[in-house]
Amino acid sequence: MTPLSSDPARSAQKVAIITGADGGIGSAVVTAYRDLGYAVVATSRSMPDSADPQVLTVSDDLVDPGVGERIVGAAMERFGRVDTLVNSAGVYIGKPFTECTDQDFDLIAGVNLRGFFNVSRSAVGAMLSRDGGGGHVVNISTSLVDQPNARVPCALASLTKGGLNAATRELATEYASDGIRVNTVSLGVVRTPMNPEVTPELAARHPLGRMEEVDDVVQAITYLEQASFVTGEILHVDGGQSAGH
Repeated sequence: MTPLSSDPARSAQKVAIITGADGGIGSAVVTAYRDLGYAVVATSRSMPDSADPQVLTVSDDLVDPGVGERIVGAAMERFGRVDTLVNSAGVYIGKPFTECTDQDFDLIAGVNLRGFFNVSRSAVGAMLSRDGGGGHVVNISTSLVDQPNARVPCALASLTKGGLNAATRELATEYASDGIRVNTVSLGVVRTPMNPEVTPELAARHPLGRMEEVDDVVQAITYLEQASFVTGEILHVDGGQSAGH
């Protein structure tokens, strides 16, 4: 891969890395950042090519050693900078705790924690290397961390996503003086191609009485992107689920 141009105007264009970019949320986030004028590096385990020259696609597994360096390196080689990382990739397995297997743990911890660590470490390093610094990391969590539901067994999801919530606050504090913001969007039940069915039970989990749509998630992420004084925030976008029932 080679840089598109040495034109200073080109190098001034902001660049976002989106993980899980082939999913319902991730692909919508790619579109949203393009609409904001960003070039985008879109990555997933099997990422189709894009006809848009301002979208670089990278197929890789977030749990593999060195994946963060590969993805961020591709971003730097093609576009010359990294401004934002959206950690959209995630895994949820809904099982009673005693039925969870070692393989379940390895999968969830691998994607939700190891994947976050691999890419975020390299992305923050790239942000720090740029003259003037600055940047933004956005994570995706679940409001079940704050408001467990006995009908929704989610110990492994809470274990990993709760860790992301804690890391969000820590990293926001650690890198505030470098102008790097870190935030998390905490979701309810989102209607996506993998979870397309709207049922009364799923809608009832949210006090607002409907399932969450992908557009609700995208609006929250783009708000955080443009909210330059917001960092360390766990933004609940869950129809009131975290407030209780």
